[in-house]
Amino acid sequence: MPTRHDIRNVAIVAHVDHGKTTIVDAMLKQAGAFAAHQQLDDRMMDSNDLEREKGITILAKNTAVKYHPKDGGAPITINIIDTPGHADFGGEVERGLSMVDAVVLLVDASEGPLPQTRFVLRKALQAKMPVILCINKTDRPDSRIDEVVNETYDLFLDLDADEDQIEFPIVYACGRDGVASLTKPEDGTVPADSDSLEPFFSTILEHVPAPVYDDEAPLQAHVTNLDADNFLGRIALLRVEQGELRKGQTVAWIKRDGSISNVRITELMMTEALTRKPAEVAGPGDICAVAGIPDIMIGETLADPENPIALPLISVDEPAISMTIGTNTSPMVGRGGTGKGADAKSAVKDRKVTARQVKDRLDRELIGNVSLRVLDTDRPDAWEVQGRGELALAILVEQMRREGFELTIGKPQVVTQEIDGKTHEPVERMTIDVPEEHMGAVTQLMGVRKGRMDNMSNHGSGWVRMEFVVPSRGLIGFRTEFLTNTRGTGIAHSIHEGHEPWFGQLVTRNNGSLVADRSGAVTPFAMINLQERGVLFTEPGTEVYEGMIVGENSRSDDMDVNITKEKKLTNMRAASADNTENVIPPRKLSLEQSLEFCRDDECVEVTPEAVRIRKVVLDQKERSRTASRAKSAK
Repeated sequence: MPTRHDIRNVAIVAHVDHGKTTIVDAMLKQAGAFAAHQQLDDRMMDSNDLEREKGITILAKNTAVKYHPKDGGAPITINIIDTPGHADFGGEVERGLSMVDAVVLLVDASEGPLPQTRFVLRKALQAKMPVILCINKTDRPDSRIDEVVNETYDLFLDLDADEDQIEFPIVYACGRDGVASLTKPEDGTVPADSDSLEPFFSTILEHVPAPVYDDEAPLQAHVTNLDADNFLGRIALLRVEQGELRKGQTVAWIKRDGSISNVRITELMMTEALTRKPAEVAGPGDICAVAGIPDIMIGETLADPENPIALPLISVDEPAISMTIGTNTSPMVGRGGTGKGADAKSAVKDRKVTARQVKDRLDRELIGNVSLRVLDTDRPDAWEVQGRGELALAILVEQMRREGFELTIGKPQVVTQEIDGKTHEPVERMTIDVPEEHMGAVTQLMGVRKGRMDNMSNHGSGWVRMEFVVPSRGLIGFRTEFLTNTRGTGIAHSIHEGHEPWFGQLVTRNNGSLVADRSGAVTPFAMINLQERGVLFTEPGTEVYEGMIVGENSRSDDMDVNITKEKKLTNMRAASADNTENVIPPRKLSLEQSLEFCRDDECVEVTPEAVRIRKVVLDQKERSRTASRAKSAK
C-alpha cells in the first residue's frame, strides 16, 4: 500500500510533571520553528491561564515541526500531540491517541512509572501502538536510571503488552537542556555524547510508522478536537485517514446519529509550530483544521459525498465523580466580593446569575469535552455534572468563575453502578511516596478510608512507596489531611481502577463546622472569643450571612456562632482601643479545598471574587427541626 514518508504523527504521554511540555519546547526550538529574535516563554504549549498557574497540561494540543534530516534528505513534518498527564483529563488523552500512529512514553529518571504513567500507557497499548521510551530528567541528583527502566519493563508486562511492543527503543534525555542520547548516562548527569535532541528526532523517524493509505479509497477524515475563532466560528481539528481534503470542497458530514448532510469547507489550515496557516489541500495522515461547519461535534466524520463511510466514534471511560452545579442561591448573589451592593455595582455589571446562562455554558462545555456528562435534577436551576475526577470538575468550575458566573456547588459524590443486582462504587489505585517517619500516619489515614495496601517498597533513600486500593469516595477530602499529616513532604497520585462492591459507611471528616447565626461584618472581638472553638476561615471585616460556615469546629458537631459580635464600649473607652493583635490569621481555603471540606448538608458558593462554604439550609431553626426529625426517625 502507498505510504507517506514525509510525515510522522506521534503523541507524547507521561505522568504529571515528568516534562512533556518542556521537551516539546526544546523540539520546537531545535527544529528552527522560531526566529532568533523571538521572545519565548517556558512551557509554550500550556497556553491556557489555568495551565500556567497550576503547572499542568489540561487540554491536548497539537504542534508540528519541520525536521531536516542530517543526511540532507527532504524535510519531514512531525506532528506532535501534547497530552495531559492527569487521569482526570483522560478524555483528552483518548482523543490525542486517535490522531497518531505511535507514542513517546516519558518517564522521570527518579520517580519512575507512577499511576498516570500506567493510565496513559494502557490506552496506547490497547490501541496497539508502538512505544518509544524516553527517560527524562537524567540530571536529577536522585536519578536511578537502571531501576526505572526495569520498573517500566515490569509495567509493560503487567499491562499485557505484546512482544513487538515490549521491544521498545530507549532514549535518555534532559528536556530542560534540550539534550538526548541513545547511550545511558551516569545517574545524576546530562548525556555527555550529545549536545542536542538529534538522537530523539532520529528515533522518532525510525520507529514511528509513516501513514499508510489506499489510493482507491474515498475521503475519510475524523474530527478529534474543536476550537473557536472570532472570525471563522467553530473550527474542527481532524486527521485525514483516506483521500484528500481541499479548500472549497463539498463533503458529506456524517453526524453522531448517523444522518448525513453535504457541507462546504470554507477554510483549510495546517499547523506550523504554534500557529495555523492557510492551506489548499490535506492528504492522508495530515492533521488539519477546517472551518465552515457550525455544529460539527467530536467523533464525527467528513467523507466523500458519493460514497460516505463513517469512522468509529471516539469512546471514553465512564465518569466516576459527580457534583451538582446550579445558580447562586445565597443572600449575597450579585453583590460582589464585599457583599455590599452599592460599592460593587460596576464589578458585577456582567455577572451571570441566571439558570439559562449556567445551562448554556454547561452545554457549550459538552461540545469540546467528551468525558463530561450533564444530567437534569429535580430542580430547574441545578444540574448533575459527571466527570472523571474531582480535579476535572474543579477546573470546570474555576473556568466558569473566571467568566463571571455565580454558582452553588454541591459536595462531590461517586457515580455508582448496579452489577448483578449489587451496588458497586469506583475504586482508585493510590501510589504514595513519603519519608519513613510518616509511614504510620499515612497507613492510619488510609485505614479510616477503607484502603487496603497492595504493595510497599523501600528505595533505601529514607523514602517509602506504598500502593493502596481505596474507594474513590474515601479520597474526597484526602489531600489536605494527607499534606498536613506528612508536613507537606508526601506525594500522592491515584488512578481509576474499576468498580468494587459498596464499601459501607465512611467517616472522613471528624470535625464539625462553625456556622454564622446572623448576617453582618466579622469583628476582631468576636474572632478572638471564637478562636479557642476551632479554626476560622474569615478575616475581620468580611460580610457573612446566616448559615455561612466561618470555621471548623474542634468537636464533631456543628456549632452556631455569632462572629459579628461587637465589644460594648463605654464613654470612657475609644473604639480604637480594641485589641486586635491576638487575632490568629484565618485559614484560607482554595476552591478544591472548599469542595473537599464539604459535608452532605453543605455546599460551596462560588463567585468571581469569593469562595464561601455554606449550609444547604440556611435557616438555623429549620436545620434544628430537620436534625431532631432525623434523630426521632432512628
